[in-house]
Amino acid sequence: MEAELSGFDVDAPRWDQRTFLGRVKHFFNITDPRTVLVPERELDWAKVMVEKSRIGAMPPGTSVEQLLYAKKLYDSAFHPDTGEKMNVIGRMSFQVPGGMVITGFMLQFYRTMPAVIFWQWVNQSFNALVNYTNRNAASPISNRQMALSYVTATTTAVATAVGMNMLTKRAPPLVARWVPFAAVAAANCVNIPMMRQQELIQGICVKDRNQNEIGYSQRAAAIGIAQVVISRIIMAAPGMILLPVLMERLEKLRFMKVMLCGCCLVFMVPVACGLFPQICELPVSSLEPDLQDTMKAKYKEPVPFVYFNKGL
Repeated sequence: MEAELSGFDVDAPRWDQRTFLGRVKHFFNITDPRTVLVPERELDWAKVMVEKSRIGAMPPGTSVEQLLYAKKLYDSAFHPDTGEKMNVIGRMSFQVPGGMVITGFMLQFYRTMPAVIFWQWVNQSFNALVNYTNRNAASPISNRQMALSYVTATTTAVATAVGMNMLTKRAPPLVARWVPFAAVAAANCVNIPMMRQQELIQGICVKDRNQNEIGYSQRAAAIGIAQVVISRIIMAAPGMILLPVLMERLEKLRFMKVMLCGCCLVFMVPVACGLFPQICELPVSSLEPDLQDTMKAKYKEPVPFVYFNKGL
């Protein structure tokens, strides 16, 4: 057993993260909604196991299977930058149960103005918590900035939903059923950049291939946040675009709408998260000129790429 663990790197990806399929398998593993039900003591055990594995101090009799399971729990519940335990509702593994209920109700209750306003507010409150939980923690955000982000995104979602509801009153019923998705897409374009505005202002930490910190880049932050926005919109698209087509037949089976939203999210959460690499690769030529000059002075040989965590 010791020989089996001697060359084991707990932080090495099980699947090739350079390929889309490899990233989807990775996120299927760590966004497993069943991990939400794992007791706190088991999550703490997983963190201890991962940390001991990193320093080569594993308890006797530890198997590779135990370490893989511990790493799955660790990745699902602890922030990759800080190592701190994330709140349950903000974890990506909670996207299926949380998104299933909220999306189902948004698609069901879209006819009256109070219902539209209430469920868009609930959805943006949920999204704001998810965005904050999965931010790049190297760029802290103040309580004032969080409040401003939350109010701006919620106002955008409600205004979009209310405005489009008024415009589609005479449109076919199917068009009206797509209003919640338009509101969600518009709000994501506001909520995520606003919640992570500190990264856009101060830049995001970029590193070389050996994980040595180089500096902070606003351009890298903009690229990473744009990729997250695209991923979130695609995550919601199948359930909120395709399901309305089936709504007429499901009108009397309201619980089925919620269940179908859940089925869509089970697949779309890992697919959307896997669209772009978690650790992004950016050509040095795309960085700010002053950061390029810093690298030229620091490294004797040319460095073609820098790397950064884009967040989820």
